[in-house]
Amino acid sequence: MRFLERSFQSLMLNFNWWVNRKDPAGRNVFAGGFLGLDNIGVFDRSAELPTGGSLEQADGTAWMAFYCQCMLEMALTLAEYDPIYEEDAFKFVQHFVYIAYATDRIGEHHDEMWDEADGFFYDVLRTPDGRAMRLKVRSMVGLLPLCASTVFPPALATRFPRLSEMIAQFRKRHPELVAQVAPSDGDFVGHKGRRLLSLLSKKKLERVLAYLLDENEFLGPHGIRSLSRYHLDHPFKFWVGSEEFSVQYLPAESNTGMFGGNSNWRGPVWMPVNALIVRALLNLYAFYGDEFKVECPTRSGRYMNLFEVAEEITRRLSATFLRGADGRRPVYGGTAKFQQDPHWRDLILFYEYFHGDNGAGLGASHQTGWTGLVAVFLDIFGRMDAKALLETERDLVHARIVTEQVAGVREEEAEELKS
Repeated sequence: MRFLERSFQSLMLNFNWWVNRKDPAGRNVFAGGFLGLDNIGVFDRSAELPTGGSLEQADGTAWMAFYCQCMLEMALTLAEYDPIYEEDAFKFVQHFVYIAYATDRIGEHHDEMWDEADGFFYDVLRTPDGRAMRLKVRSMVGLLPLCASTVFPPALATRFPRLSEMIAQFRKRHPELVAQVAPSDGDFVGHKGRRLLSLLSKKKLERVLAYLLDENEFLGPHGIRSLSRYHLDHPFKFWVGSEEFSVQYLPAESNTGMFGGNSNWRGPVWMPVNALIVRALLNLYAFYGDEFKVECPTRSGRYMNLFEVAEEITRRLSATFLRGADGRRPVYGGTAKFQQDPHWRDLILFYEYFHGDNGAGLGASHQTGWTGLVAVFLDIFGRMDAKALLETERDLVHARIVTEQVAGVREEEAEELKS
């Protein structure tokens, strides 16, 4: 527990830095640079914009909403031992609500990240003359808000009365803000009385999933693409004077020198963001249960619950590394030695990212730090079924037990070092 407390205090400093330095206009939307997604945007997001002005990033804002949820969970765990952390938990509830509202304010506006006509999230470009426009590129930028979805057990209200009182007062004072937080219809609770914090209402979730699960958009044969395949024939183009900036679907290596030209977020499959999407789907399934189903793939006529959707995405990701009916592993593409040589064909490399259409490994070949997540997927879905997840009590008591076990191990290690 002491380790968790020290980590929480350090993360508080980092969180405050983001709030104070990456939301310069105080709108609860964030502009954090390229955020590791390299060339996913219209412009080089780590440089000055050619238009002047600023870029409000849907992925950066979603990241901060997710950050709030993680800090809230940590604060609640700590509050089991010290009630003072209930106030910290309330702080992160407030921040999350403000961020959720900023992405789609009540009323008719044209400068929010959520586009009601399209049913998708986009970056917003603000120019020096005060205008604002959405950059309508369908990319992972607009899918990351889905990842800010966390489920909480029903016992929170009785376990933390001070927090419940503060939230009730906040809801009474700011009904227009709370109305934008999913599930956004009053006191609705989910399966087994669970509560949900999400940037997406049920209606928004359905609309975003229609893109996510469309094989002509994001759902590739080997996972979720970083850019919609729609942009292969419909590249996004933006003009600054006589200079054209465009974003087109590129399933493999980048065709520009941006960020060295050796990394590409305009089509390939990247394992870490796929992992965040799978996590979100499992959380949402724990809340909505078996009643909520979506078409997967879109327009296929097949309907799945969100556990089955997560399982289908995982199956496609895993198929990248497994031999198909032809005896070939998609990860090795057309490399004959790795496909046929008996000394090499079973030695799996964990590439940096993967071809959006055929799954061939691209970039660095030793990215076990994130591509190794595929082993976690295989383990989770090999041991867990939908019913087990749905009926498991997602209770903070479990987190406390694990924390105590970890703390006990650390104390034993310390004693061993002393001796």
